[in-house]
Parts: sequence; C-alpha cells; structure tokens
Amino acid sequence: MVKAVIINGSNKKASRLTGIHQYVENYLKKADIQTDSIYVHELPAQDLILLNFASEEIQKANKLVEEADIVVILTPIFKASYTGILKTFLDLIPQNGLENKTVIPIAIGGSIGHLLAIEYALKPVVSVLGATEILKAIFVLDQQVERLENGEYRIADEAVQRLNDQLEKVSSRVYVHQ
Repeated sequence: MVKAVIINGSNKKASRLTGIHQYVENYLKKADIQTDSIYVHELPAQDLILLNFASEEIQKANKLVEEADIVVILTPIFKASYTGILKTFLDLIPQNGLENKTVIPIAIGGSIGHLLAIEYALKPVVSVLGATEILKAIFVLDQQVERLENGEYRIADEAVQRLNDQLEKVSSRVYVHQ
C-alpha cells in the first residue's frame, strides 16, 4: 500500500492551514493512500530545539517519514519564510531521509509575494534531504481559506484546483504502481 505523511509546520491546530491539511488528508485517503500526520508543534519542544535524535517522539515521527512514499509539507509563511518549528523538525530528519519520496510543498500566507519563500528557502532544504521528486509548490492566500462557525473550513475554488492538480499527479501514480 502507498503511504503518505503530512508534516504540518504550523505552531497551532486552530489555523487556516488546518483547513488545507484536512483537505489534503481527505483527498489522499479517498485515493486509497494510507495517510499519517505529524503536527510538529505537538512534538517535545526541548527535543526539537536540542536536536535530540534519540527522542522517542522524534524517532516515531521520523519512522512515519521513512515509511512514506509521499511527503506533504505544510507551512504558514511568516516574515517571508517557512516556520522555525518546521525547520527544527527538518533538521532532525536523517540525511537523505527524503530519498525515494515525492514531496509536495504547500504554504499559506498573506501575500502572493510570499510564494518565493517556498522556492528559495523550503525547496533547497527538501532537496538536500534527498527528495527524489519535488512537485510544483502550492501557495494559498490566507483569504482563500475561511474558517466557518461550525469549525470546518471552506477553501476557495481556485486554491482547491491547484491542490487537486498536484494531488491528482500523486494519486494517479498509486494505481499505476499497485
């Protein structure tokens, strides 16, 4: 079975990024892809900051990455960069830890100018970690994700189309390789 892991680099669950996370997770599951999630902010802070490779929680998270065929990396963009908490986790992924994996970088931010943060900051790190294939980055504007009163999220059609384009590339391969 094809496996995916979603690495959520937000500093909290109650964010618009969660709406994107839920959308991606549901899409992959409907495509019969086993999907796990890592919420980096839920990992022990001290282990992240001190680069504690021996941490049981870090090892569990890295095992999910190791076993995945697809790695979706989600991050908000703050001050023209992906989050520091995401960087600390990426630093704990073993060298070549993304080898033989397809990576989909997805970011959310307040301005289209932040799109470049994925290209100049996140993609090089993912590449150094040995990602075999990095799909086209998806950038979603904050205003394209609305949190509804019932706690669910509505994502603008334009953003959904960009998500679907990249997710379809990955899920169509699942049926070819099974």
